[in-house]
Amino acid sequence: MIHLDTGLGTHFSELGQVAQVAQEAEATGFGAMWSAETRHDPFMPLALAAEHTSSIRLGTAVAIAFPRSPMVFANIGWDLAKFSGGRFILGLGTQVKGHNERRFSTPWVPPGPRLRDMILAIRAIWDSWQNGTRLNFHSEHYTHTLMTPFFNPGPIEHPDVPIYVGGVNPYMCRMAGEVADGLLMHSLNSVTYLRHVVLPAIDQGLQKSGRSRRDFTLRGTVFPVLAETEEELELARAAVRQRIAFYASTRTYKAVLDAHGWGDLTDQLHGMASRGEWEAMGHEITDEMLDAFCVTSTPDELGVKLCERFDGLVDRLFLNLTYEPAAKKLDWRRLIRELAASDRPA
Repeated sequence: MIHLDTGLGTHFSELGQVAQVAQEAEATGFGAMWSAETRHDPFMPLALAAEHTSSIRLGTAVAIAFPRSPMVFANIGWDLAKFSGGRFILGLGTQVKGHNERRFSTPWVPPGPRLRDMILAIRAIWDSWQNGTRLNFHSEHYTHTLMTPFFNPGPIEHPDVPIYVGGVNPYMCRMAGEVADGLLMHSLNSVTYLRHVVLPAIDQGLQKSGRSRRDFTLRGTVFPVLAETEEELELARAAVRQRIAFYASTRTYKAVLDAHGWGDLTDQLHGMASRGEWEAMGHEITDEMLDAFCVTSTPDELGVKLCERFDGLVDRLFLNLTYEPAAKKLDWRRLIRELAASDRPA
């Protein structure tokens, strides 16, 4: 079974719209709604969504980790878990160096070990609140040793708050398998990279933690290229080429291209991006690359195509819709049913 998820951030421009968007997503049957840290704070919309829904899972994909301390995340996660009746998922991501330093004014250190320490620190704080354990957490990056009754919110009904990690490279996937409950895959991915890099790394982490694949959730993300006519197809492919080129120009994601022997393209696109050659970058993405990173389909056939590609590999799926006209013709309820009928990973 694959749960089809949806995003919250692209569907509202003001907080007053969140309640309706969330209710519509729940009524349609989406498994989870994810809030991104882009134009809006990722947490406040989820509080509104929790108030106006009853069953859909609600999570961040992702909240940027390092501008906040583990204590801040612990408080927010605890409140949202309680308020939503246990539906909240804390999704954390590192972002790249430039955004940390220049957008968030946050010092940059190797992100993987730091995020690992953060997850363990959050869990230690939650344990002190739920079980009265003395807070005595020490790691390379975080120390938490003070928790007085005045600052302790106390136990809640659903204390096992899932923590997911946004990750691409092998270390992050392995670390997610070891200390997290799930992995949020980046939009720039392929089945080749998933099979040969992501899943083996997750399994290594799970073995270290003494867990199995069934104890872990993998959310895949894919670019659909949706069209019913040749004109729509050309426009959709052009739009997705631009998105792929943008992501592929970031050196953090070079490993995905390396899995296909296209790693040299990252440096080329990075240079073009630094010169502002954004439109030209899309022309460097070949048809072969599109086939690897995207699912090309008519709206009616998308469910079959997605099952063919992801059946048995992922637990949840998120569609990164880049070109909207054909996407508006999707029968979401039918798509959700078709994915739900697929097999679950072993």
